[in-house]
Amino acid sequence: MTTATRECDSAPTDGIASLAERFDADVMHVPGGRARVRLVVTGRHSCDAVIAGRRLRLRDADENAKPDCVLSADPATWRKIAADMRGGMDAFRAGRLQIRGSLHVGVGFLAATSGSQERGRLEFEMVRTRGFGSISVLSAGTGRETIVCLHGLGGTKASFLPTVSALADSYRVVAIDLPGFGESDKPIGAPYDAPWFARSAFAAMDALGIERAHIAGNSMGGRVAIEAGLVDPDRTAALLLLSPALAWLRSRPWAPVLRALRPELGLIQPAPRPVVEAMVRRLVPAANGGWTAAGVDEFLRAYLSRSGRAAFYAAARNIYLDEPHGEHGFWTRLEMLQCDSLFVWGSKDTLVPIGFMKHVEKALPKARHVELPCGHVPQVERPRETHAAIRKFLADR
Repeated sequence: MTTATRECDSAPTDGIASLAERFDADVMHVPGGRARVRLVVTGRHSCDAVIAGRRLRLRDADENAKPDCVLSADPATWRKIAADMRGGMDAFRAGRLQIRGSLHVGVGFLAATSGSQERGRLEFEMVRTRGFGSISVLSAGTGRETIVCLHGLGGTKASFLPTVSALADSYRVVAIDLPGFGESDKPIGAPYDAPWFARSAFAAMDALGIERAHIAGNSMGGRVAIEAGLVDPDRTAALLLLSPALAWLRSRPWAPVLRALRPELGLIQPAPRPVVEAMVRRLVPAANGGWTAAGVDEFLRAYLSRSGRAAFYAAARNIYLDEPHGEHGFWTRLEMLQCDSLFVWGSKDTLVPIGFMKHVEKALPKARHVELPCGHVPQVERPRETHAAIRKFLADR
């Protein structure tokens, strides 16, 4: 049975104590069975929620102990979170609550302390699959149709939290950490290419008892979704492709070099962690605030581990080496895709330029296209428009 105790010298303020009392261990998957969540009330007292097994203890913040994640908000926001079971996620989406460190743990803590007992509440779990190890999953909703969401290169299931929130009233929405990323297992030497990822997504569906689903994918996840539709259209209903990674049509001068290099070189970290962090935060705009900061934290957590780094390099290598033409080339095979497909493009996307749309229109004349004024992650950058387009597309099928 779930228990919560206080071991603080000073009383937790602004509703944090009531959050701890609502803790439900069945909702939250805790990697390794232990986690430390630092709860910061801006300008006031901070405390640590220490989770061990099914038990949560509130303690004064231990500055000598590194937390798995830090949740920060002003006093009024903490009171609202305590009073409203949806307050935590609403505050996070609105930017009033900041989460740094592990989004898996931080959002899991919000779900586990929401007090919600309704069917379809936000839940985290690990599922065992055949051939792909344990895969981390978050899900919500009880609709008759299911949407399975696949993240991009270097991302995690957390990049689809806006989608889960927006569509769970009408669909069962499931977001997974593809193997090699997030909290899922990261097997050394796995292929980490689109066919392998597609099989892993079907394996996760098997473990969850999902026979058929719409598949949404962003960036690399979009390429995996297309592969799923090509190899098993019976299990793939519609495809919701958000800035999907597509095979390059221009020359790839580094292809011979990358074919010769082994991705397992990623097991070696040539640069110290502070150098890598500084480089990533310089390259990514607004990397120190909001959703972007949380996403950078997620990337760094995986990349700075040996197995996560090897998976990242292998997946990136396969995206670059994806053959465009020939009997087994991507664009040749794309013409065979039978699934109803929605493509959402960002007019400011520098990774998958919107110029690709004309090539997709030629290959798939029946596909639907939506252009939005955003970059590479439409569901985060333009959530309202993206999810409205998805609703309309699925309703019109």
